[in-house]
Amino acid sequence: MFGNLFRNMTPVVKNLLILNVLMFLMTLAFGHTANGGYILNQKLGLYIFSSPEFNPYQLITHMFMHGSWSHIFLNMFALIMFGPALENTWGAKRFLVFYLVSGLGAALVQQGASAYHLHQLMAQVGTFNVDWGLVKQAAALQLPEQTAQIEKLLNQAANSGADFRVLENVFYALKTPTIGASGAVFGILLGFGMLFPNVKLLLLFPPIPIRAKYFVIMYGAIELFSGISNQPGDNVAHFAHLGGMIFGFLLIKFWQKNNH
Repeated sequence: MFGNLFRNMTPVVKNLLILNVLMFLMTLAFGHTANGGYILNQKLGLYIFSSPEFNPYQLITHMFMHGSWSHIFLNMFALIMFGPALENTWGAKRFLVFYLVSGLGAALVQQGASAYHLHQLMAQVGTFNVDWGLVKQAAALQLPEQTAQIEKLLNQAANSGADFRVLENVFYALKTPTIGASGAVFGILLGFGMLFPNVKLLLLFPPIPIRAKYFVIMYGAIELFSGISNQPGDNVAHFAHLGGMIFGFLLIKFWQKNNH
């Protein structure tokens, strides 16, 4: 099975696979920060626009960063499983454009979802006169080396009676980056379902065949439910996955309408 996947790999898919693997190996080589995250992910992951850690280049670089072996394996497996069919149909240039547009679309949708979540957190503080500038100053500091300074700033921001725990959640919303090729990969999954809707895929759990179009609909529904339910401890960027599918759908419809 794996031998066939590698033999059938197309040029852009192969280069994307190599780039992602190389970036992950570099991430491992650079090592961890003191608070357990990877140094390179902290620099090249995508932060919310209002975070002091945000840089425009992160809109691209976050797509090539991963947090674990399982994370990169699942994304790259889906890339080499579904990507070649699209690249063979569209050609290398169009496929690469589709991949990047899906990834960027995923980033923008995730940014919108994160901004809404941040707005909800800030609204929980209510009418307290919070100095949000102090919260952003705290977010610019490094954990855990500057934990005392961070707590001092958050306490100063909360001194009017605001809930310190809410401000702490705001801090982590500003401090947590989004990483991974999942948005672009979900765009590819959507594209495969649109171009090859009746191809039968074999699920692993349970091991039953399902047509590609139904597989895509099912996966999209799961991501939408997971994103809306926002379960505690769920650190998966579900809205990024949906964003990749949405922008992939819009781009295919644009190409179909303009006969490109």
